[in-house]
Amino acid sequence: MSLVDSFRLVLAPPHRAGRPFLAGGVAAFLIGLVLAHWLAWLALAFTLFSLYFFRDPERVPPGQAGVLLAPADGKVVSVAPAVPPPELGLGPTPRWRVGIFLSVLDVHVNRIPADGTVTRIAYRHGAFVNASLDKASDKNERNAIAIRLPDGREIAVVQIAGLIARRILCDLREGDAVHAGARFGIIRFGSRTDLYLPEGVRPLAVEGQTMIGGETVLAVLSPTTAGGGAA
Repeated sequence: MSLVDSFRLVLAPPHRAGRPFLAGGVAAFLIGLVLAHWLAWLALAFTLFSLYFFRDPERVPPGQAGVLLAPADGKVVSVAPAVPPPELGLGPTPRWRVGIFLSVLDVHVNRIPADGTVTRIAYRHGAFVNASLDKASDKNERNAIAIRLPDGREIAVVQIAGLIARRILCDLREGDAVHAGARFGIIRFGSRTDLYLPEGVRPLAVEGQTMIGGETVLAVLSPTTAGGGAA
């Protein structure tokens, strides 16, 4: 990444979910200027952190047909077969799951992996264990989304709260037509996003790889076949 690109990333406009935090920080800063300078400095630091955390840069999908894009920025912490969340009704057959961990330094805006239609959205309360651990996928608070691809196969994207995350935001509704790379939500503060691939499709991603949401190709869709699973 060039120096110019780095500046553009850091200075990207904030996501709308950050507006209350920014407004509160600015208000506290102004109050601090009158009452106590230490409060003003603290409020300024909080405001700058909020600007950085909620940054929402533009992303350019590769425009390549038949691929799945990363649904989030961050580091791949798990690539393994797993059964999709039962609340989505996608069946008990394991399929490949790619888990992406988002630290507080990553862009937290989630993006659609491929064109399709939202068939189900299911929110579940849960714990707040470290999102880099695989057990977070099963135990933590989560918002699971099933998307039917144009060829009829389905994928699942799961927004998972992390150790300090306490709010999952999703702008989608069941029945929505969605497009690859489009924004669909955000998680505050530190989280994980899992992508369950269609049965029979293997991921290109490996553990430790860095993802760029809406741009990194995570898997290539194979022709539709019967059966499949995670083999």
